[in-house]
Amino acid sequence: MDDGHMHHGGMDGMTMTPPSPPPSSSSSSSNGGMGHEMHAMMHMTFFWGKDVLILFDNWPNGDIGKYVLALIIVFVISVLIELLSRIRFIKPDSNAVASGLVQTVLHVVRVGLAYLVMLALMSFNGGVFLVAVLGHAIGFFLCSSAFKKQPHHDEPYDLPPISC
Repeated sequence: MDDGHMHHGGMDGMTMTPPSPPPSSSSSSSNGGMGHEMHAMMHMTFFWGKDVLILFDNWPNGDIGKYVLALIIVFVISVLIELLSRIRFIKPDSNAVASGLVQTVLHVVRVGLAYLVMLALMSFNGGVFLVAVLGHAIGFFLCSSAFKKQPHHDEPYDLPPISC
């Protein structure tokens, strides 16, 4: 320490390699047990393509038919979120306890579906992002006063909008 340089006892010239992960007991492939860990790479930026994992392990896993099905499911769920937010299910003169229970169930379903779409978006796949936004837009349009024949501006919705 007296010459102004730090000496690391016994570490001069040695490089540290990160520890290798323990072999997985569920995968006994010929590549040393790394079959499952190497395949499940998570993207941290938007990308395009069918090689993505959405919500479930190994699904759609590069299968174009399953990828299209996943996009359709995300789209439908996004439309349903908007429909649940904007359609009246409860009549104004209904029982307060019953209407409170219905509102609670609708809220739980809507929030659960919103979290599913959010988790699908965490795949960072551009197609998933586009169908989620398109689904919300079409769901909003279907419930908008421009689409209805007789708009009811004074009629409140059953559920408040989800705040971001």
